[in-house]
Amino acid sequence: MKLLKEMQDHSGTRKPINSERWHACAGPLVTLPQVGSLVYYFPQGHSEQVKRGEWKMGNLSLHEENNISEPTYHTKALAKHPKDDRSHILIKRMLLPRTFKIQVGNYKMGDIDGENSAPLTPRPASVAPTPPIAQTPSIIVSAPPSQFHSPSLSRSPLLTPGGTVRKTPRFRTPRFITPLGSPMRKALKLTKLDPQDAWLPITESRNGNSYYAAYHTLCSGIGIQALILPVAFTILGWTWGVICLTLAFIWQLYTLYLLVQLHESHENGIRYSRYMQLASATFGEKLSKFLAAFPIMYLSGGTCVALIVIGGSTSRMFYQTLCGTTCTSKPLTNVEWYLVFTFAAVLLSQLPNLNSIAGVSLIGAITAVGYCTMIWVVSVAEGRLPNVSYNPVRSGSEIAKIFDVLNALGIIAFAFRGHNLILEIQATMPSDEKHPSSVPMWRGVKGSYSIVALCLFPLAIGGYWAYGHLIPANGGMLTALYAFHSKDVARSILGLISFFVIINAVSSFQIYGMPMYDDMESTYTRRFKKPCPWWLRAIIRAMFGFGCFFIAVAIPFLSSVAGLVGGISLPVTLAYPCFMWLKMKKPKMYSPMWCLNWALGLLGMGLSGILTAAGLYVVIDTGVQISFFKPN
Repeated sequence: MKLLKEMQDHSGTRKPINSERWHACAGPLVTLPQVGSLVYYFPQGHSEQVKRGEWKMGNLSLHEENNISEPTYHTKALAKHPKDDRSHILIKRMLLPRTFKIQVGNYKMGDIDGENSAPLTPRPASVAPTPPIAQTPSIIVSAPPSQFHSPSLSRSPLLTPGGTVRKTPRFRTPRFITPLGSPMRKALKLTKLDPQDAWLPITESRNGNSYYAAYHTLCSGIGIQALILPVAFTILGWTWGVICLTLAFIWQLYTLYLLVQLHESHENGIRYSRYMQLASATFGEKLSKFLAAFPIMYLSGGTCVALIVIGGSTSRMFYQTLCGTTCTSKPLTNVEWYLVFTFAAVLLSQLPNLNSIAGVSLIGAITAVGYCTMIWVVSVAEGRLPNVSYNPVRSGSEIAKIFDVLNALGIIAFAFRGHNLILEIQATMPSDEKHPSSVPMWRGVKGSYSIVALCLFPLAIGGYWAYGHLIPANGGMLTALYAFHSKDVARSILGLISFFVIINAVSSFQIYGMPMYDDMESTYTRRFKKPCPWWLRAIIRAMFGFGCFFIAVAIPFLSSVAGLVGGISLPVTLAYPCFMWLKMKKPKMYSPMWCLNWALGLLGMGLSGILTAAGLYVVIDTGVQISFFKPN
């Protein structure tokens, strides 16, 4: 296509083409050639509209002599702006099939056998034929904007059916604050998406890859709850403890696989970029709010509250470890340590989208693997404690024994987390029919969960071997390390472990808070039809962070009912993905996949109900010490 400096409408006036309008129509990642250069134009889906026989548009006519269903075209495109000031740019195309005769005005080209001829290559101006300027509408296209993020590369999210042009969101993700920025990728055709996805933090940037997925999955998959796994072994014993931990790992890995495969629907062309979207498509709008809205909110917001408590408490331990017994300075209170941690988390939360925190997730993943490995290695190296017993701990009554076993199963089930973030992480990747995002996503999940297994299994087995029935029920391995080996282990090692726990808590806060930021910002974008300004985005995230801080201080007994609420949230991990697969994929009745998903889905719902009842029994039996605004 020859690009000239300006175009001419029917009135004879020459007017330039608006750059933003051109990129909104042509695609945000289109690289425009220099003026006067020759390019190839690939019509993709537009070629399906060309009927066999003669096709006319204005002074362009095409006589196709081959009766082939899907001809291969060499295309030369002529762009023209309509005379009225609408938002569309009309394109006149010359489609050159394998054998053709073509005439544009008075300019003729001979027959070309596209199958035998070599690909067209640019030739010098003296050799390459140039149609008369009078017969060719000319245009000017300025350089593309420096940054432009859109969830769909096949259609613009900035154009409405009415033909109006929305304001282009500029510089949505600055490169200089993206820790692990990747170069601009080749434009890929995506499936149908909500136009507002271009303005929301989860789907604002879609240049993710399998490494980013591994970072996010590993950071969200390992947490402080894994340090309590040896407590479950004190009730189940060696054999059943290892069996239950292995089965739980396989089960949750299978449901992860289902979610990765369900992210893209090739039947209706939709990407489910959020867990609630897939739940709505499966259970319906009203039922999904009842079944999934509260568990997802708890798994995101509740986890952020727990991270503030863990991060603040560990910060105090870190200070005391470094300061030692000779320190004379007055230490901060628990509330003040919570506030210090919250300030750090809110400051880091100003990174704009999920892809921009890939570096943060990498640091969080490294520190999580670091403190898990250091804790079990130090515990095993120090040897078993005297008088350690591996006999399962049992309560007096039969009902108490049953609920102890259920509590142990709940500890194992709650050790695996992050399913409510899998679809959101996968939404940051480009995708098309030939290269679906499920391939790199599953590659990243397999890599990250291989590391998760290498952390959790040695932690549970090594911790139980070292401490046996003496391991504290509250705090698990970390508390046991300080209680039994604080004088045997160097302060630098203890300080480094505490420091890793703090960094991991700050990093995990970002990825678990991202769905909440996305939900709050979507309320603004739906109402005002434009992206959140930077100052409003900063206020929203600060309000969320300090809201979690307020809950952590105001309701310190929230951890006492964590088992009850965790039982309600368990289907998000173990049951709902199986029912989603049955609804969306519709496997053949009584086939192996049909039977497996029905069995796991019903078993997950049953386990959730039993654990909820067990948590309620524990709350009633032991009581809850309610003390507002008095964190321990």
